[in-house]
Amino acid sequence: MLKNYSKVALRNMLRQKGYTVLNLIGLAIGISVCMIIILFVNSELNFDNFHKKGDRIYRVVLDRRYPGRSTSYAIIPYSIGDAMKKEFPEIEQSVRLFQGQQDQGLFLRVDDKVFNEKNVLFADSNFFDVFTVPLLLGNASKALTLPNSLVVNESTAKKYFGSAANALGKTITVDDSAAVVTAVSKDLPPNSHFTFDVIASLSSFGNGVQKPDYVSFSCYNYLLLNANADAKALERKFPLIIEKYVSGDIEKNFGVSFKEFQSAGNGYHYYLQPLTKIHLTSNLEAELSPNGSINIVYAFSVIAFFILLLACINFINLSTARSLDRAKEVGIRKTFGSEQSALIRQFLFESVITSVLSLVIAIILIFVILPFFNGLFNLHLSALYFFQPLQFTFLILSVIFIGVLAGLYPAFVLSSFKPIIVLKGKFSFNPKGRLVRNGLVIFQFAISVMLIISTLTVDRQMQYMLSDQLGFRKDNIVELQRTDLLGKQSQSFINDLRKIPGIENVSGTSALPGDQNFFGASFQLLGSKETLTGRGILSDDQLLSTLDIPVVKGRFFSRDLATDSLSILLNEKALAELGIADPIGARLISPDGFFNLPDGTTQVLTVIGIVKDFNFQSLHQKITPLIFMNGAKFKNVLPLTAVRIQSSQIRNVLGTIEKDWNSYVPGHPFQYKFLDQQLASLYHSEQTMEKLFKIFSMLAIFIAFIGLLGLVTYAAQKRAREIGIRRVLGASVSNIITLLSKDFLKLVIIAVLVAFPVAWLGMDKWLQDFAYRVNVSWWIFIISAFIAVAMALLTVGFQAVKAAITNPVTSLRTE
Repeated sequence: MLKNYSKVALRNMLRQKGYTVLNLIGLAIGISVCMIIILFVNSELNFDNFHKKGDRIYRVVLDRRYPGRSTSYAIIPYSIGDAMKKEFPEIEQSVRLFQGQQDQGLFLRVDDKVFNEKNVLFADSNFFDVFTVPLLLGNASKALTLPNSLVVNESTAKKYFGSAANALGKTITVDDSAAVVTAVSKDLPPNSHFTFDVIASLSSFGNGVQKPDYVSFSCYNYLLLNANADAKALERKFPLIIEKYVSGDIEKNFGVSFKEFQSAGNGYHYYLQPLTKIHLTSNLEAELSPNGSINIVYAFSVIAFFILLLACINFINLSTARSLDRAKEVGIRKTFGSEQSALIRQFLFESVITSVLSLVIAIILIFVILPFFNGLFNLHLSALYFFQPLQFTFLILSVIFIGVLAGLYPAFVLSSFKPIIVLKGKFSFNPKGRLVRNGLVIFQFAISVMLIISTLTVDRQMQYMLSDQLGFRKDNIVELQRTDLLGKQSQSFINDLRKIPGIENVSGTSALPGDQNFFGASFQLLGSKETLTGRGILSDDQLLSTLDIPVVKGRFFSRDLATDSLSILLNEKALAELGIADPIGARLISPDGFFNLPDGTTQVLTVIGIVKDFNFQSLHQKITPLIFMNGAKFKNVLPLTAVRIQSSQIRNVLGTIEKDWNSYVPGHPFQYKFLDQQLASLYHSEQTMEKLFKIFSMLAIFIAFIGLLGLVTYAAQKRAREIGIRRVLGASVSNIITLLSKDFLKLVIIAVLVAFPVAWLGMDKWLQDFAYRVNVSWWIFIISAFIAVAMALLTVGFQAVKAAITNPVTSLRTE
């Protein structure tokens, strides 16, 4: 029987090649898109799952409350984890990670070669006891315990020494300090929320953070809990750490009692994040790397379902459209004794065969498309995931289920034809069937319109985030890195840069918008106990000119005024929180002594100006207080130089700058990046979402096009005699086009009306994640409706013209 079913199925597929191709293409695209999204979702959901103790590892994070606002930080003070381990027996291990200035990297010298490594972590000696990072060479328990020890991954070992075996015991110079490679690790899997090329001993290379401190943020802290520990119960004990350890540092640093500190609206609240939840649910200040979004996972899971559903709907519509051609076949089969159940099995078998063939095509498409997809989105997805026994079995069963589900309605429609009526050519379809088909078309176009609206809204938000409406000019700014290596030659280097034709301005600074180099800063008005807490930046007198940021009151630093070394400027947000009417001349001190002289003498800083607010962080975050400090006294350690270059001269100027750099610091690689690219990197997940929405919107439109084509073909076949009679009676081609188009246009308009409110609610919800956002604009809905209507008109019009120009004799010869 299966042999007979197969012969009939193959014969029908070959006889109606056009429908077969449309069916196969529609289902194959739907299945392949679904498979790619499954790979993406599986990768996102399994971040950090490779750690054997991952279910017991938690990151300690901080919700820091300030007067009128709060900020959550991924980094916490250096000593908090030690205090927690001391106080709470539920904690088995506490390990710290320190990232340093990742944007600039570290210079590592191997023999006569110098490498600028930006993916360097500093870790406690028990790092390998907590995290599962297999070592190829070396002893995990001792790898980071020795002074000046380094662990490199396999890729880095090959880059430096040719092979992993050659790396062990070799000396690497880290910013003028000698270090020894004590172990070589395997490369971390790509689905890890932190990665490294080099891990250095925190006790040896911690850049001064290794001091008892319960207030200043510096490290990422992870806890390994005992097997029977309750994380939520442990969290409830954390206020003890605030009372016993943090409060004393607050009183010492800020000069107020902890009770006064809290009554002013300040507070510390520590909580735990499960390691495996960090990637998708954490978007805190100072994350180790940009994380994903659980909302994106949900969104694309829904999209995968709907695109596959659209493909199944196409199958139903196209199979129904084919029913006219197979009606007589059904009548003859029934006349010769075929039962309805046998016909249903036959049609379901054909449907399953079509879905299995579509799966084969989809798998071929996956292997062709996936490398391009991985490159476009910087992913590491592998189609081999589906060839594991469990996944492959699930895939086959799912495709069979899709075939059965998509074939049920056409099978029952075809098998229900009455043979006498069919053979006389006078049969008609159940009106309920028409309602089902119309409903499916409405659903298809509603999904397509929603995706178009979503794509245009995401694109508009991305354009806004990357626009020039950030409060400064970001174009043609090149950020030179590690200029602190110039030492006392830094000013001479800057002066030489200013002489280069094509350079408009140059400035030395400790940070630029979009990076994580803005340091935490706290200040008090002299004689007051109220503390202003925000971010700080060191710069020379040219930073605002270089970035084109206006001073709204007072002035910026001047190199001609020696007293400006103790001057500061505030942004408008800082002034608002400080709450003084006349800020110029206000005198501030650093309550934690961060800017005091080495002998402890308090330095009094004077406000000389107010800078207009600008977005120096991601637009996910509101503008926070920012304090500008004069870098003149720190000019030998400013790590960055911002250079504004004429757009037509960028290539030539960069070549000249590199020559100057090599003459000042030979042997150190010339490192730079563009400011606009740095800002764009803040929105990696949104850019991924935008690209995917565009791709899936086009696919949804294409699938809807195929479905509409099938339904229009069905309508044209059903009304072929009517069209023939109208043509004989003098109807024009345009009359026929109008006849066939008006009903479908009504369906598309209904779909548009259904899609509008759903899309508006979804996009408004998504935009709420941004502190600064666009509105969901009315013109986006108009454009989306126009695209849908235009697509419908083109599809229907093409088939209508084809039906209208058909010789009427062809359709009337049986009358």
